[in-house]
Amino acid sequence: MQSTLKSAVTFSGKGLHSGQHVRMTIRPASADYGIWFVRKDLSDGDVMVAAMWDRVTPSRLCTVIENDAGVSVSTIEHVMAALAGCGVHNALIEIDGPEVPILDGSSAPFVQGILARGLIAQSAPVRAVRVLKAVEVRDGDAVARLDPAEMLEIDFHIDFADAAIGKQTKQLSLANGAFVRELCDSRTFCRQSDVDAMRARGLALGGTLDNAVVFDGDQIVSPGGLRYDDEPVRHKMLDALGDLALAGGPLLGRYTGHRAGHALTNKLLRALFADPDAYRVVDCGPTMGTKLPGVGVIRSDIPNMH
Repeated sequence: MQSTLKSAVTFSGKGLHSGQHVRMTIRPASADYGIWFVRKDLSDGDVMVAAMWDRVTPSRLCTVIENDAGVSVSTIEHVMAALAGCGVHNALIEIDGPEVPILDGSSAPFVQGILARGLIAQSAPVRAVRVLKAVEVRDGDAVARLDPAEMLEIDFHIDFADAAIGKQTKQLSLANGAFVRELCDSRTFCRQSDVDAMRARGLALGGTLDNAVVFDGDQIVSPGGLRYDDEPVRHKMLDALGDLALAGGPLLGRYTGHRAGHALTNKLLRALFADPDAYRVVDCGPTMGTKLPGVGVIRSDIPNMH
């Protein structure tokens, strides 16, 4: 069955790129509502933006959604991953600025807030998107692919010249709370050279060593080091789940990413939905429902914050 929060939960903090302090509240919503953002700082015109794949606008550094009136919300991937990973299907997200707060750079604060409120089941079946055949998109050396599978699986590969990152690979089935236990506290990361370049362009204004892991060659600049030896690839998987959550329902398929990012994952969803033979929307019965991300998640599944 579909789920929503029992009560609202509020977060506040700076946006990673804008540096603007924002307040964001996730509110319960009715069955079949989906996930919507509403810009509370704007009063004129259409201020509602659907969290859907076809609302995504080009952006290399984060996921941005925009409505037909030009109203946008950026860096939505971490909260979308938290909603998907906790099994929240319907929510209204009120935000008083242009960018979701980065908090600690992971999804863990959102997961903690959601699970502290708890979820309620709704009298409507979960509608999942079943992948029926392989779909693949490329951009140079980067590849993103979907293949048929019984549940959502993510297989991710990264390869960075920086020795502190290097080559990392991880595969994971997202069933039964695996996202919360394995991925949710993995933080966004970048190279010192990228930070310098972004700030020169007026970006990453809210970035600090408290909300991102910064690498410089063979050095980890951020104090306290890594939460996991393979924290970078785990975070790329977190991002992928957040971006795949824009499909409009849980995906039943295997996602493979090689050097993939936000833009390529969205390109993959567009390719999937452009081919009617590549997918089918299905109602999840009791057996299929047990394989969805977030089913059976409890607060003790959240890793101890490091």
